Amino acid sequence: MGFTRAELESYRDAVIPDLVGPGCRLLFVGINPGLWTAATGAHFARPGNRFYPALARAGIVDRVIDASAGFTDADRKLLTDNGIGITNLVRRATARADELTAEELRIGGEELIETVRAVSPKMIAVAGITAYRTAFGERKAAVGLQDRTIAGVPVWVVPNPSGLNAHATVDSLAAAYRQPAEAAGIV
Repeated sequence: MGFTRAELESYRDAVIPDLVGPGCRLLFVGINPGLWTAATGAHFARPGNRFYPALARAGIVDRVIDASAGFTDADRKLLTDNGIGITNLVRRATARADELTAEELRIGGEELIETVRAVSPKMIAVAGITAYRTAFGERKAAVGLQDRTIAGVPVWVVPNPSGLNAHATVDSLAAAYRQPAEAAGIV
């Protein structure tokens, strides 16, 4: 499945729903949906995104999900049955995360608090250190377990799986994602 640039642009500012089931133990927080994600309605859907290969390599799920054409019911079930939820700091879709303003990220951080209260996961994994720093005013935050909590829930900052994060590999992402999954009792 492919999209023309014009087709993708038609999804600019679209919002996709969170993927959260009952018993969510680990809530992954992306920066915001990309245009491909908005077009398919599936988080981290852009071909080449390393999120699902990293989840599989980490042992969080038992197969690689191909979300590039959208989620199947089996994909959703695999994630939610394993206690995985997905949301975003900023809900509106853009071509690149650097199109977001610092104010949007700060507001998104405030809104994430409400999402966490509603979902009640055991752990939160925010995928993107720069977005996390901006959203929560933690200029010196580093990847890993944070000193702060969000609505009383421990927070891990993990690397963003986007291909734009060139120094991260599927193996390094898997190692980073496995840590909060272990802490949440998923693996």
